[in-house]
Amino acid sequence: MEYYQFMGFGNNGWGRDMLAAAGVSVAVALCGFVFGLIFGCLGAFASLSRARAFRLAASSYTTALRGIPDLLVIYLLYFGSSSVLSMVGELFGSRGFVGAPAFLTGALSLGIVSGAYQTHVLRGAVLSLNKGEIEAGRACGMSSFLLFRRIVLPQAARYALPGVGNVWQLVLKESALISVIGLAELMRQAQVGSGSTNQPFSFYLTAAALYLLITFVSGQAFRIAEARGVRGLRRSI
Repeated sequence: MEYYQFMGFGNNGWGRDMLAAAGVSVAVALCGFVFGLIFGCLGAFASLSRARAFRLAASSYTTALRGIPDLLVIYLLYFGSSSVLSMVGELFGSRGFVGAPAFLTGALSLGIVSGAYQTHVLRGAVLSLNKGEIEAGRACGMSSFLLFRRIVLPQAARYALPGVGNVWQLVLKESALISVIGLAELMRQAQVGSGSTNQPFSFYLTAAALYLLITFVSGQAFRIAEARGVRGLRRSI
C-alpha cells in the first residue's frame, strides 16, 4: 500500500486518526502551558518576594524541576495520583488499580515542569523593567494594583514574550512523552498505527511533519505577537 493510501482519509487510511491525535497533542500542550504560566507567575512572585522562605521555596522548585527528567515527573504524578485514587476507591468497596485521567495528569506534569522555566523567564522580565518608571508611578500616587496593571504587567509581558515562546515550543515537544501513560496523542497514535500496519517509517515521518507544522504556525504567531508588542517603541540606532 502506498504512503498516500496509509495517510489518506478513506476507509483504510489513518489520516483522520493522525489529525485527531495532533489536535490532542496541541490541547494537552496548551493546557500544560497555561498551568505552567500560573506556576511560573507564582514562582516569579515568590522569587522576588522579600520573605526569605518564599525565595527559598521558589529556588527549590526551579532547581528540582529543572534537574529531574520530565519523563520521571510524568511517572511520579501519574502513579502517585493513581495510588491515591486506588486507596480512595478501596474505601468505597472498589478493588484493583484506579488510573488517574491521562489528559489531566499529562497537562499537570507539563505545567509543573514548564512552570520552573517560566519562573525564570518572568522573573527576568520583571527585573528588566525601568525602575524610574515604577518610581514615577508611585510619585503620581498610583496604588500597587494600578501600578502593576498599567506599568509592570504590559512591559513585563513584552520582555517575557520571546522566552515564553521558547517555553511553548519546549512544552509542545514534551507532550510526546505523555504517550507513556496511554494518552492517544500524536506520538501514541503513530506507535499504534506503525504496530498495526508494520509501516513505522510512514507514521513517524507523518508525526514529524505534523509536529513541524504545529511548531511553525505557533512560532509565526509568537513572532507576530512580539512585533505587535514593540510597536510604538523608540528603536535605538
